[in-house]
Amino acid sequence: MNTSLLPPQLNSELPQSSLQQDVDVVIDALFASFPDPHLLTAEQRTGIIARYTSVLEGNFIYWMTAALIAAQSQEARSILIENLYEEVRDAHPIMLRKFAVAAHAFPTDVDALAVDVDLTKMRRFLGRLSAVQSILTMAFFEGFIQRFMAYLADLAVAQGSSELEYTDVHGVCDVAHTAGLFRALSLEMAVNPLPPDKDPFEGVYLLRTLIQTIVRI
Repeated sequence: MNTSLLPPQLNSELPQSSLQQDVDVVIDALFASFPDPHLLTAEQRTGIIARYTSVLEGNFIYWMTAALIAAQSQEARSILIENLYEEVRDAHPIMLRKFAVAAHAFPTDVDALAVDVDLTKMRRFLGRLSAVQSILTMAFFEGFIQRFMAYLADLAVAQGSSELEYTDVHGVCDVAHTAGLFRALSLEMAVNPLPPDKDPFEGVYLLRTLIQTIVRI
């Protein structure tokens, strides 16, 4: 594990605001490690978009649903349901598929297999239905996606695509989604605290590794 990317002195008793600051540290470190999108080859750009699509299209709603199932706070559940409602109502997976196809980066079996090991670890982790860990992981992911949209759009434009509905929508809506999920985290921690022997960032670390696999060139 690359300890340079870990936020310092994490424990399950930290307040929600401190956890949010630590999430920002992880996101900042991730972006600092990414290659300049303008210096990538067409094959490298295609690979990143395809692996991202392979992970997100069929898993994001599933992951958020796992957090919803795990949550005990009714207020937190309401926030998660609102997020899911928007994802389903506006057919965000269709937006993503159109984005990938227009960028000539629709996933192949090679792309799916490239992320399979890390994706399986994420699925198994969320299947444990640990509410605080799951909600924090999704809050981290929404915060990451919010910032990743500009990077992803640059990759698509360099591929000759002008189909940017997916990145335009998520660059805006995920600001509110991130804030909502950290609010849900605070509400859940109040009624269903994580045991002190559990690392609240376990899922964040797993998802960070998956993101690194997506962006690896």
